[in-house]
Amino acid sequence: MSEHIEYEARTVRPYAVTGGRVRSARSDLPLEALVEAMPGAVASVGLPPEKRAILQHAASNYISVAELSALLHLPLGVIRILVSDLAEQNIVRVHASQPVEVNTGESPALSLSVLESVLNGISAL
Repeated sequence: MSEHIEYEARTVRPYAVTGGRVRSARSDLPLEALVEAMPGAVASVGLPPEKRAILQHAASNYISVAELSALLHLPLGVIRILVSDLAEQNIVRVHASQPVEVNTGESPALSLSVLESVLNGISAL
C-alpha cells in the first residue's frame, strides 16, 4: 500500500509544482542553458520551495538547467517551466548559447550544418 502512495506522489507532484502547466513561453530552454540568480534574489519571499531551491543553487555560481533537474529530482520539463517563470519575474537570468525564442522556425538543415562544422572542427584536432 505504501508503494502505491509513493507512486501517486511522484506522478502528481510535478503537475502540482507547475500549477498544471506543461509549457511556458520559454519551455524550449536548452539543457546547457545557464541560470544565474539576480542580486538579492535569494531573499525573495512568497516563492514555493522548488523555486527557492533553484535560487539557492544559482546564487553562488551559474548552474545549467540539466543540473537543476538532477539536483532537485524534478523532470526537465518542470525545471524549464520554473526557470522560465523566474526569468519572467526578473529573478534569474538565463544564458544560452543561442537566443532562446519560442517557435524560432530554424530549419533542421541549418542545425545539421552546424553539427557538421563542429564535427569537422573536432576531427581536425
